[in-house]
Amino acid sequence: MTQPRGDVSARPLLGIALMSLATLIFASMDTAIRAAGALLPALLLMGLRYAFQAVVMSVWIAADQRLRFRPDHPRFQAVRGLLLLVTSSASFFGLAYMPVAEFTAVVMLTPVLVTLLAAVTLKERISLARWMLVVGSFGGALLVLRPGSGLFGWAALFPLCGALAFATFQILTRRMAGLDHPLTTHLWTAVTGVAVIAPALVWWVPDVPITLAALGAAQWAMVLFIACCGTFGHLLLLVAYGAASAGTLAPYAYGQIAWAVILGGLVFAQWPDAWGSLGMAMIAACGVAGAWMNLRQRASSGNAAHAPSGPPSGPAPGASSGSRPAS
Repeated sequence: MTQPRGDVSARPLLGIALMSLATLIFASMDTAIRAAGALLPALLLMGLRYAFQAVVMSVWIAADQRLRFRPDHPRFQAVRGLLLLVTSSASFFGLAYMPVAEFTAVVMLTPVLVTLLAAVTLKERISLARWMLVVGSFGGALLVLRPGSGLFGWAALFPLCGALAFATFQILTRRMAGLDHPLTTHLWTAVTGVAVIAPALVWWVPDVPITLAALGAAQWAMVLFIACCGTFGHLLLLVAYGAASAGTLAPYAYGQIAWAVILGGLVFAQWPDAWGSLGMAMIAACGVAGAWMNLRQRASSGNAAHAPSGPPSGPAPGASSGSRPAS
């Protein structure tokens, strides 16, 4: 979720705590998705996850008279929802072929892809230091996916496509942020996913009722766990971005890489090797450095805006929330 426009409450510690909890939730969800891939078709699992979110958000909005079901900009919601659906598909299908830690690290290229897309589509000026961070992040990804690691192949396209789709989503949201209430947007993200997945299920998984009827209590518990993580993890991000600025929270989003390493190792005994660990560290370090540069530039812009003379400063180029792609 990207931060909605408007004033941000001065509660940075609360925002940091919620962001840190969200990264743990997302890493846990990815670990569960990888485990559930052997039990259920990925398309069916993804459909159940989106259906759960649609039901929860519908009940929430119906109970709050201040909220609306109907979005003011349905076309924007549809495109945004499709981009997030591509991101989710990359996770649900890609985690069947890649370890959780390596998959997460490559997906965390999203902020640098946002920088590249901002330079191309929004004509934002990117400094030399930011270009160096972009190169460093891609260098880290090459170490993670290097030939001979067993990850350099067609499966690597899943996290790369997911990161690219979510970067495009962030650029779109940056240009059209604040058009609808965040909770209405959260509902229509799920509705878009259900609308696309439902006919695909009829074609690819024709025995859905039989498959669901055959699930045991433990399998249903795993499905519910994944659905809850996806739905409420992003709600935590909404609250976090209301308590602290995106620049403050961005470095803590990279904690998901550490959680992914720990959970992937404990559950599947898949620990990154030395080169993979170095690559993950490079991606995280470049991401944190980029967030720090955003904070400095925004502070400089704020100081210039309150100065008695001199031209006002523009927005930070290539700024990105660095939040985790939605699954």
